[in-house]
Amino acid sequence: MNQFFEGRVCVVDVGSFTEIAEEFEARVARIAWATVATVGSDGAPRTRILHPIWEDSTGWIATTSDSYKIRQLREEPRVSLTYWDPQQDNVHIEGALTVVDDQRDRQRIWDLFASTPPPLGYDPILFWKGGKSDPSYALLRLDPTRIELTGLRQRSVGQPALIWRASRA
Repeated sequence: MNQFFEGRVCVVDVGSFTEIAEEFEARVARIAWATVATVGSDGAPRTRILHPIWEDSTGWIATTSDSYKIRQLREEPRVSLTYWDPQQDNVHIEGALTVVDDQRDRQRIWDLFASTPPPLGYDPILFWKGGKSDPSYALLRLDPTRIELTGLRQRSVGQPALIWRASRA
């Protein structure tokens, strides 16, 4: 672990996602909804609230195939997500969202959403009446490049922010 300061904030770079996985999963499970920022064709940021589901460090977002965000992501796939809760716990994620065309992944993640208890899971049939093959059902894959666990509560007791960065192979 490499400890340093970013401004006045103490930060610890962790070597692998497994070092933060338990706390990441606990925060995401408690918060469930993330503010996601994309970039419009005019270069301006656009935010919306989305509901990712996670498999380790890979996030998945179900959406409609004609959504504005998909058009934006085809031009600029980099995104920023923030989870926040009243306890002042934060998860900040930077990464890339891509549209998934592989039918096996689309079906598997549909089943993951359907079989995971709320608030993380939900029944996708509520939104896509045609089921897994509904042409309006789209799946986005989030590949994080950086995940930061921080918050006022942890900083107030002297705990550093924890940062995981994807390996650059």
